Amino acid sequence: MPRRQDLKKILLIGSGPIVIGQACEFDYSGTQACKALREEGFEVVLVNSNPATIMTDPGTAERTYIEPLTPEMLEKIIAKERPQAILPTMGGQTALNLAVAVAKNGVLEKYGVELIGAKLPAIEMAEDRLLFKEAMARINVPVCPSGIACNLDEAKAIGQQIGSFPLIIRPAFTMGGTGGGISYNQEEFEEMAQGGIDASPVSQILIEQSLIGWKEYELEVMRDLADNVVIICSIENLDPMGIHTGDSITVAPAQTLTDKEYQRLRDASIKIIREIGVETGGSNIQFAVNPVNGEFIVIEMNPRVSRSSALASKATGFPIAKMAAKLAVGYSLDEIPNDITKKTPASFEPTIDYVVTKIPRFAFEKFPGSEPTLTTQMKSVGEVMAIGRTFCESFQKALRGLETGRAGWGCDKQEKLPSLEQIRAGLRTPNPERIFTVRHAMMMGMTVEEIYELTGIDPWFLDKFMQLLDTEKFLKRTPLQQLTKDLMFEVKQLGFSDRQIAYAQKTTEDEVRAYRKQLGVIPIYKTVDTCAAEFEAFTPYYYSTYELGAAIWELGDEQKHISAAAHSLSPESEVLPSEKRKVMILGGGPNRIGQGIEFDYCCCHAAFSLGDDGFETIMVNSNPETVSTDYDTSDRLYFEPLTKEDVLNIIEAENPEGAIVQFGGQTPLKLAVPLEKALTNHPSVKTKIWGTSPDSIDTAEDRERFEKILRELNIQQAANGMARSFDDALIVAQRISYPVVVRPSYVLGGRAMEIVYSDIELERYMMFAVHVEPDHPILIDKFLENAIEVDVDAIADTTGNVVIGGIMEHIEQAGIHSGDSACSIPSQTLSESVLATIRRWTVDLAKALKVIGLMNIQFAVQGEQVFIIEANPRASRTVPFVSKAIGVPLAKIASRVMSGKTLLELGFTEEIIPPHVAVKEAVLPFAKFPGTDTLLGPEMRSTGEVMGIDTDFGKAFAKAQLGASQVLPLAGTVFVSMRDRDKIAVIPVVKEFLELGFRVVATEGTRKVLRENGVQVGLELKLHEGRPNLLDSIKNEKIQLIITTPSGEDSRADGIFIRRTALAYKIPIITTIAGAKATASAIRSLKSNPLDVKAIQDYTF
Repeated sequence: MPRRQDLKKILLIGSGPIVIGQACEFDYSGTQACKALREEGFEVVLVNSNPATIMTDPGTAERTYIEPLTPEMLEKIIAKERPQAILPTMGGQTALNLAVAVAKNGVLEKYGVELIGAKLPAIEMAEDRLLFKEAMARINVPVCPSGIACNLDEAKAIGQQIGSFPLIIRPAFTMGGTGGGISYNQEEFEEMAQGGIDASPVSQILIEQSLIGWKEYELEVMRDLADNVVIICSIENLDPMGIHTGDSITVAPAQTLTDKEYQRLRDASIKIIREIGVETGGSNIQFAVNPVNGEFIVIEMNPRVSRSSALASKATGFPIAKMAAKLAVGYSLDEIPNDITKKTPASFEPTIDYVVTKIPRFAFEKFPGSEPTLTTQMKSVGEVMAIGRTFCESFQKALRGLETGRAGWGCDKQEKLPSLEQIRAGLRTPNPERIFTVRHAMMMGMTVEEIYELTGIDPWFLDKFMQLLDTEKFLKRTPLQQLTKDLMFEVKQLGFSDRQIAYAQKTTEDEVRAYRKQLGVIPIYKTVDTCAAEFEAFTPYYYSTYELGAAIWELGDEQKHISAAAHSLSPESEVLPSEKRKVMILGGGPNRIGQGIEFDYCCCHAAFSLGDDGFETIMVNSNPETVSTDYDTSDRLYFEPLTKEDVLNIIEAENPEGAIVQFGGQTPLKLAVPLEKALTNHPSVKTKIWGTSPDSIDTAEDRERFEKILRELNIQQAANGMARSFDDALIVAQRISYPVVVRPSYVLGGRAMEIVYSDIELERYMMFAVHVEPDHPILIDKFLENAIEVDVDAIADTTGNVVIGGIMEHIEQAGIHSGDSACSIPSQTLSESVLATIRRWTVDLAKALKVIGLMNIQFAVQGEQVFIIEANPRASRTVPFVSKAIGVPLAKIASRVMSGKTLLELGFTEEIIPPHVAVKEAVLPFAKFPGTDTLLGPEMRSTGEVMGIDTDFGKAFAKAQLGASQVLPLAGTVFVSMRDRDKIAVIPVVKEFLELGFRVVATEGTRKVLRENGVQVGLELKLHEGRPNLLDSIKNEKIQLIITTPSGEDSRADGIFIRRTALAYKIPIITTIAGAKATASAIRSLKSNPLDVKAIQDYTF
């Protein structure tokens, strides 16, 4: 069928900020959908609150609204733009829920708008647990014994009916398992059931019998209006049921299904998508299979593009989101050509001749107090994907691509084996380190059968792990010079890195590399082509592997050796030769707190701008969620780990003119010095590190070298010192006086950073938080209390010209990590003299560091005094926000500057101060980590960000709060409790809330100071002072807003408990004076004028 002619304008809903369970895979899918719809001549209107996305670039859609994703704001956009249709399936659960809300409240009917991709009945049938269960019964697809509850009494009745623990709770219309979990007793069940009902937008939960130990599979399915259905990919979870699929290691294609079992799941998937009524587009369907008898049940279905869709797209080369968008406007699968082969239609099911492994990345260390146990509620913050010819190869590549310090599955550092009792406990309880506990169990002599009983991991995978351990033993007893070419090939085919071989051989990685190359053992690159090489591929999307005929492991009792009898298969690299000027861009690897989508945004912009300038762009990255790993973002894509070995292999294969390391965050930055050293000693390779030199990068990171430059430039820095032992630290802290900020050197995201107020706190930090040694000192700085923090992004070119991109004033005071703080452009309270100092120092420092490209500097301002905190000669996480705020794509300009162009040539010669206000707000994942204190500090914890943009600060801040799901009250009661040093400062804030019509209550100490200063407020008891107290008022919904600053060790436990309770009851909680002032300003704006919407294309810069 041809595309629909009755549609002219389509509104696409994005997914909003990056949160656990909904990450940058939806920027990838949304961007693909926008491109696909515009190719077909549709006018695309986009709404998304996340500025750090490619989809919100002004060129991705005709009309782009960076506005909060709420039904009220969406209605205003619909009223203004009058689209004929909304495509809600590209923005995750957020977009789906928003589409359901405007359909149910009559907005779509009022404006004559239809849903495409998935109609309301299909969305409700897939997402509503009861309707889905009834639909499965109609088509005889088995589901788990379960029941639906909308209140606690119903939940208890269903629990008794099922009859045995553990029980699984799954809330309706939520993502990432939010609000769900596994309960093992009645008390846990009741608490979890109530939490799930509260988390569900429709107050509905599914309670089902636990299937822990069953194997879990996913199928990606697509359907068109002609009722054609194709299966894009099967995905197997290495971990059994009981762990959210986002937290499980997954493998594609499924490895342990028999053909008969696969066909049964395939047939069931086709029946399900037809019954649910997803007419056009993709769906993800999850199954559980009993490993004993092959019995299966369906777990759930996502009637939209999902996290697994992004993984399946990258694993197969089949662009699910692009195809889904085209199907939504009327095409059938057989009418859409495959981009990669140019010959086959989309109705051809992809076939792959390699194995893909995805491993999640966690951040439990950022949330002390949270249990590092994996359940049905997703907790990972990112993921890595690797491709290999065998499972072992892709598995080990994925582990080293995870960037957690491992070079593969062990054989990379001295290991102290736990006791057998500890190992058994670690195997029994799912946790991020369990895969290495399996290794320890095997090293201690446990059998595959024993490990299977404790973990539920299929014996097929455990046999592969045993093979890796046997190979490691072989490597440790065989001298390097006795590794023949055939042996070395076989070791590399199992995914062993040079670093692992070096560890086994007690030598260096460089020595192993040199010997391996001397043997002629080098990787070849194969193409991801959707068809297992049956048709020619026109899209250069590569992965590395090692091939040398059909070498076979032969396992003897005493030793292992290789039979290389049949070398009839000749290895063939599929990299197409090219004479064009080439540049390599190193991506950021897996998302993590401190290094996320903002850096991928910069990498994409580098590829776009340099591609436009005639360069052949080569992207290297390992993150399946991102736009950078879309096959048409760059000219060539290498899906490889970002390690020295893997990057050098690609450089040797491609010999690019330059390599860009300053856009991907700390990951490629750490490779700058070793890469430069390796390239200097490599006569046949011409590649240079583009942009700021690795030496300048090191100067900015090295405390002593950096301080020398600051002294020469007469730039003021807070008193500080460096310590290589506890005694050193004590001397430095006492010299500069408490409070001090302590942190390790060379970190991103404020890792292990803390503010300490005494010798005792410093000793605790040195004992528990960091490992200090001469090569890894800790940095100690005087903490500037009540200082305003300022971020500056700037660009410098090869001629020494420096232009400031944006000066951002933070709303939270210095001491809260910049990534967790709200900030605004332009600044709101800084004097002209302070701004002049900041501008002068930025230019001086960029020149002194010989910056070429982007640079970020953080300052602290106390009164009229300016101090520098740190400088980073690389892209920062604020670059996308600044670019959107000032209307200039900074990363594109920086890329061109690195290629040799000047800022004058590029027309960017002066700082742009916008006539509007843009506010960036952080989005925090505390709901996923209920044991953690919500208090912000110098260690970054946010997963994403939103942007509010409007004519004044109050409106922009209000939009940012709405975008971050912080609903500000317009009336009610404000509770205030301040530490002593903030009690006077809070007086004007309290007065403002009283003027706005709020009732204010305070604890005795705060109330006393307020009353002494003529401000009358009510009394609220602390937890230990009697009943009813603050906790009762929160639970009785008598408090609408909390303003509190922490006050020392004595009340810390009370404070943590109150903050956690406020989070559970969704009460906004503000922990800084500056944040309280900004909130009052936002509420004043909301009360005086309703918020309006405006496309970024309509702002003047």
